[in-house]
Amino acid sequence: MRGSGIKRLILGVTATLLVPLGITVLGSPSASAAFNPAAFDFWVDSPVMGPIKTRILRAADGNTDRVVYALDGMRATELLNGWENDTNVAEVLAGWNINVVMPVGGESSFYADWNSPSSFFGVPAGAGSSAANTGSGATEAMGAGPGKSYRYDWETFLTNQLRWALRDRLGFNPNRNGVFGLSMGGSAALTLAAYHPDQFSYAGSYSGYLNISAPSMRELIRAAMIDAGGYNVDSMAPPWGDQWLRMDPFVFAPTLIANNTRLWIAAGSGTPMQQDLDIPFGAAADRLVRGSPLEALALANTRAFQVRMDTLGARNVVYSFPPTGLHAWTNWQEEAYRMIPDMSANIG
Repeated sequence: MRGSGIKRLILGVTATLLVPLGITVLGSPSASAAFNPAAFDFWVDSPVMGPIKTRILRAADGNTDRVVYALDGMRATELLNGWENDTNVAEVLAGWNINVVMPVGGESSFYADWNSPSSFFGVPAGAGSSAANTGSGATEAMGAGPGKSYRYDWETFLTNQLRWALRDRLGFNPNRNGVFGLSMGGSAALTLAAYHPDQFSYAGSYSGYLNISAPSMRELIRAAMIDAGGYNVDSMAPPWGDQWLRMDPFVFAPTLIANNTRLWIAAGSGTPMQQDLDIPFGAAADRLVRGSPLEALALANTRAFQVRMDTLGARNVVYSFPPTGLHAWTNWQEEAYRMIPDMSANIG
């Protein structure tokens, strides 16, 4: 009864929902997740951002050759990476004898090197409320904090300071690593692989926004970034310039082919999985109302990227379009399970 009622509800609500209200991370899977005492904090200084925490879970067999970076979504917190907080994927990867690197923070950053600290109307950070993680961008937009009191410099950090600190302090292989992420992190994973092919031989995107220069996409991302922490997309990259186009997987698709980067590209259908229905009605309805249209947008972007790659004759991609899946951790956890065997064969 509960499942059929929610399905009827989402059909009616989705029909009236014309645009997403933000690229959000919705719900937690049923698998055991949250803080993992087997993982440890690994602090590395960024010359621009200051000390940055990364959570590390070592491979079960103790090897240092097989390494993967797991990137978070738009609502990344300063406490834990979502892959640790909301899934058991890190433990599964460690069981496959893969070392897991989980950067912490970077809300709304797209893991990019920003043009300037986020601000609105030229007002310096901290002029407004200092509230953070309130769930309302309106209360956070004029505040201080990550990416506002300083400029985000995530691509440089991941491919320079963190990369070499992992090698020098833990002995991790700095080459032929994997990288994957959801939503914002999926787009970023492809960007990192495109421009740092010696570091990343494998990249996975789940529900990524892979055609960000398509009509209306910049404004949708603008709304999402305001909603997710109160960030300004114009501070990240000027509209339609080289910096913006450099971040668009649809544009740099030929580079991924030339690099022969192994790719795993996935998006759900926007219909719920059974796990999304087997929770209290109110929580399930909220997850469906927000997660269905967001995933539909991600699916449209991902299909456009697929057409682009097919047109270019790409042979280095695995596509996964399951019949169910919302913009939610339930979907992304299951997608990671599907990807891991392929990634394991193409890193290290």
